[in-house]
Amino acid sequence: MLLAELAATSRDVAATSSRSEKVRLLARLFRDAEPAEAPLIITYLAGRLPQRRIGVGPRSLGGPHPPAPEPRLTVLEVDAALGAVAAVSGAGALAERKRRTGALLSAATETEQRFLLGLLTGELRQGALDALAVEGLAAASGAAPADVRRAVMLGGSLGGVAEVLLERGPEGLADFRLRVGRPVLPMLAHTAKDVDEALDRLGPCAVEEKLDGIRVQVHRDGDTVRIWTRTLDEITDRLPEVVEAARELTAERAVLDGEVIALDGSGRPRPFQEVSGRVGSRVDVAAARLTLPLSAVFFDLLALDGRDLLELPAAARHAELARVVPGPLRVRRMVAEDPADAETRRAVRAFATATLDRGHEGVVLKGLDALYGAGRRGASWLKVKPVHTLDLVVLAAEWGHGRRTGTLSNLHLGARRADGSFAMLGKTFKGLTDTMLAWQTGRLLELATARERWGVVVRPELVVEIAFDGVQRSTRYPEGITLRFARVLRHREDKSAAEADTVDSVRALHH
Repeated sequence: MLLAELAATSRDVAATSSRSEKVRLLARLFRDAEPAEAPLIITYLAGRLPQRRIGVGPRSLGGPHPPAPEPRLTVLEVDAALGAVAAVSGAGALAERKRRTGALLSAATETEQRFLLGLLTGELRQGALDALAVEGLAAASGAAPADVRRAVMLGGSLGGVAEVLLERGPEGLADFRLRVGRPVLPMLAHTAKDVDEALDRLGPCAVEEKLDGIRVQVHRDGDTVRIWTRTLDEITDRLPEVVEAARELTAERAVLDGEVIALDGSGRPRPFQEVSGRVGSRVDVAAARLTLPLSAVFFDLLALDGRDLLELPAAARHAELARVVPGPLRVRRMVAEDPADAETRRAVRAFATATLDRGHEGVVLKGLDALYGAGRRGASWLKVKPVHTLDLVVLAAEWGHGRRTGTLSNLHLGARRADGSFAMLGKTFKGLTDTMLAWQTGRLLELATARERWGVVVRPELVVEIAFDGVQRSTRYPEGITLRFARVLRHREDKSAAEADTVDSVRALHH
């Protein structure tokens, strides 16, 4: 398949708000694709690269690159070219990556260039969500959408299912079933603003601690234990503690869902950044284990001794979990049998407050009759956690790419120091609507004190309200801290920079 066809479909999907039209466009694309191209097409439509990172950022893309007059690049050729860029290392690597990326862009038409730049900068937003791709695949192959969703759930990869489906048709979906040793995508939760809203939406439910750790799926088959992350990366060799814990369970074959966390001497959770660093490290695991021992906490059971439990209600799955997993390895929980009862609601609020007091992230409420929807953000799981917000000052902004070309998108965020200056805490382009982008571009150009190729430096006057998940250490920024998952809520024209939050207040959140 030519990249031009994929790029045009991406553009057309982004241009329509009709779900049925999006599905029709995707179905047409899949009908024209070869089975081997399907995983790449799925990944590109989601705005991702199979290589994940290739060492090329907006400043390295250079340009402008005169577009090719006619499309000739295939999807497979683009993947090979980007793989070659990712493989470059050693002296002069940056220049060589830039050269190779430039050559790829020069071989692309104008439409293809826009698509590639969106992919490379992480700003490709055409609305081709996985759910739409599933429906498009079903329409292209004649399979039932529910059967495709279940195959993706059990196969762990939409791309892998797409390849089989395009090659063998609906009959090939029978190959996808829950197996010990083959990970499945985890079930995810929607958000509720508070526990009362969650109780109203769910009815009878369990209330569990929401741990700020690394999501893991643990497969045990006799003495063989394997561990995957929520993105299905295998990390077994990095978690010997979890392997040992799994071998102690009273089950020969099992698939468990849980989190890995670290606790300090008083039993409070250590920061997520420390856990992530330990799990991400591949060197001297034995020494890292002594420095930062990890604990597994399980909250669901997907398979047990040859039985698939996915179709059991949550209450029944937890009963099986409690039978084979000892209490210290299970998440704290309470059951709200009658959410309409005032005393029950007081108990749930008290549980949530106590969870926060213990240093955890919040709570997750799960319907007692909920099935396990692997790979889906189910309405029967609702997470509730406090939303942190700060009023910060925009110090600079970078030009956008892809759909955001021509707008000032990526904001450099600063907090007030005691001397009245501002310390940069991080960047974000998330949360901005098209209307917000248009307004802030005009405002920031008015405030610009310097214009660079990458964007503008501005007078520190525009205040933005930022939501974020937490504060973590970072050597990239002058105060040694940065925000986790920052996103813009609104521009605060009613506030002056002197009213913005201080570095000390941000640091207090970290502590």
